[in-house]
Parts: sequence; C-alpha cells; structure tokens
Amino acid sequence: MPLARPRALLVVIAALEPGQAKGPTAVALGSFDGLHPGHRSVIAAVTERAAQRHLVPTVVSFWPHPREVLFAEARLRLDLPSEKLALLEPLGIEQLVLVPFTRELAALSPEAFVQQVLHEQLQAGLVVVGANFRFGAGRSGTTTTLQQLGAERGIEVQIQPLLAEGEEQFSSSRIRRALAAGDLQEATRLLGRPYRFGGSVVSGRGLGRQLGWPTANLQVDGRKFLPLEGVYAAWAWLGEERLAAVMNLGPQPTVDPTAPSAVEVHLLGRTLDLNGRELLVEPVQLLRSQQRFENLEALVQQIQRDAESAAALLESAAGVGVG
Repeated sequence: MPLARPRALLVVIAALEPGQAKGPTAVALGSFDGLHPGHRSVIAAVTERAAQRHLVPTVVSFWPHPREVLFAEARLRLDLPSEKLALLEPLGIEQLVLVPFTRELAALSPEAFVQQVLHEQLQAGLVVVGANFRFGAGRSGTTTTLQQLGAERGIEVQIQPLLAEGEEQFSSSRIRRALAAGDLQEATRLLGRPYRFGGSVVSGRGLGRQLGWPTANLQVDGRKFLPLEGVYAAWAWLGEERLAAVMNLGPQPTVDPTAPSAVEVHLLGRTLDLNGRELLVEPVQLLRSQQRFENLEALVQQIQRDAESAAALLESAAGVGVG
C-alpha cells in the first residue's frame, strides 16, 4: 500500500523561542533517516513508556542536516519530512518536531540545548537516544552528559543499544550504499519496507509518445536520495492503485546527451493522462544501466525488451498478470 496521509502533527519549532509542540513529551531524539530497525528500537522505547507516563510520543529531529549548515555539504535524505511523518504514525508517534538547524543552534552548549530545547520548548519527561548520540557545540555532549543534565531537570534519559546484523550495525549509510549500487532488494531488507519516492507529473517534450512509449515525467524533490541511474522494473502508485511500470532514472544519452537527469515512468498496458497528478514510484529491480544507442530505432527496440522484462518480473513478484 502507498504511504497514507498522516494524521500526526508535523511541527517546526523556532530555535530559542517558546515551543509549539504538544507537551509534555516523551522524545525519541536523532536523525532517524530511513527508519531502519535501530531507529525503530529507539522509537519503540518511547511509545512503550509514553502512555504509562501520560506523555506525548514525539520524534525530534533537525532540518536541514547539520553538515549542510556547517560544511556546505549536500545531504540527500532517504525520507523527506512528510514521508517520515507518514511512516512514524503507524509506530505510535503523535508528532514529528523539526528543530531548524542553524549556526546559532550548533553553538549551543550541551547544557543550553537540554535547557532550552528539551526542557523549555518540549517539556520533555523522557528522552530516548541511541548509544552513539552526540549533541551540543562541537558534538561535545555524550549520552552520559545527557543523562546528567536530564537528571538535574527531572528528565529521564534512556540509552538504547545499537542494533547490529552480524558484525555490521544497521545504519542509514548501509541503505544509501545499497541504493547507490542499484540493489533494491538489499535496501528493502535493511529498511524493512520498500523504498519509494514521489512527485508531480510535469509535461515533457513528448518524444516518448512519438516513439510509441509515452512516459510520465516526474518532478522529484531535489533533497531526496535516489538510487543508481538506470532502467528499473517498478510499481507506480496512483492514489491507492498500484500500476506496473518501467522507469528510466537518469539522462537521455541517445536522445539528448546534454539534458539533465530525469525520472520517466512508462505504465505497462495502461494509458492514462497523468499531467499534474501525484505519482509514487517503487523501483523493484534494476534491469540495466544507462547506455547510448546508435539510433532511435535501436532505442525503441531496447525499450520493448525492457518493458517485457519488467512485466515478467513484476508479474512474478505479484503472482498475477501484468498489463
């Protein structure tokens, strides 16, 4: 099923000003990008205790990524805020609080962060973090620091051990590596759910339609982490309806080598006017990498083979006919 429209709250609080979040809170504090099993163990610890103590189960994270602000590094996200909110609600979280990360916030001492953000803004009664959590100016605050500062303010702090699989911990970096290699099966296994991204369908040049293979051109948020460029068998979600598709992710080396990367989705066996609609895409398997063909006829022949491969793969995965 596609991501449901969340009913939980998305709250952006302004640093150093009175908070807008519902409180008092039980807080899961961290980045939680990808919501892998390690993240979910922290969140479960919050939701299990929140009801007992009459606290609002809350995830607190930062936006944008600290390295974007401090080092001007582009940090693409596995989950954008609206996507994360939809994933958190089934876990029992009632609000996602995004703390705007600024240089002023980065300069706060650990004590000032606990006092101003956790105590004053969020009225936290319980804070749960992973064992590798660091905070405050220069990442000087440790989990021990957090426990000491919390105890002084009546905030219980629980440290959740990191989850590992064999000798390697679950991490967002592992998920990114799998996606960057086009390994959707491994990414799905690490996430515990299919990896999806969405956007609005915008008008293209119409060349695909002229070639007999009309595509929906998807405008995806530039902050979203996308998998390896290539051609994929994919599911496309239009509302609650799941449609079989073949997707091209990347440039168009045969048609226009100078064009920027694009997300083009061709529905298998269906012709729909999707312009202006929101489409959610779930890449299932990489069929081939990007390549340049001698002419458009060779390209059309390869698209036909790609569509046949995608239909067979998706039919096998779904256990029903496709197209």
